[in-house]
Amino acid sequence: MDVSFERTGERRYATVVRLPGRHPRRMDPAPGYDDHIPHDLVHYLAEAETGLTSGVFGRAAAGGGDFTETVETPGDGRRRAREQRRLKKREAFLNRSDQGDMERSEYLAGLCDLAWRRRAGARTPAWAESRPIPPEDRPAVDRVLARLDELAPLWHDLPVGGSLTFTWPRTVPSPGRPS
Repeated sequence: MDVSFERTGERRYATVVRLPGRHPRRMDPAPGYDDHIPHDLVHYLAEAETGLTSGVFGRAAAGGGDFTETVETPGDGRRRAREQRRLKKREAFLNRSDQGDMERSEYLAGLCDLAWRRRAGARTPAWAESRPIPPEDRPAVDRVLARLDELAPLWHDLPVGGSLTFTWPRTVPSPGRPS
């Protein structure tokens, strides 16, 4: 599965997932735009670096998730309804088989986002200033922070219409992949 983070406007981005043999699916606008590192990219890195297979992107790779298909057959309501039912069934199955990955993904993404902002000198919420990183999470957070340090300048320099594309679960952007 390829995952692209597209800068779609001055303060907007989209997350696009492409599974082999399927139409691309996207979340547009995606939550948590930031000039330096968007929220979904932090999630992606946290999941890929720690091997979470049932988080946001693991679910997308398994055919689930909250991404919307980008191609519709005009007037084909039956096909869209079937696809929605299929997606709901798939997501219900993934929810049952989740080993806490979604919760862990949210937790790690939050920790990593705050830690990276502190380190980069960016503004953080007042409540987060004194929140330490638990020692048991430090190795995972450090791995994600190293990737964020590499990717933040790439994201920041993207023009509107540009994207970073990854092949799940790799944490290095794929060169020359179409957006």
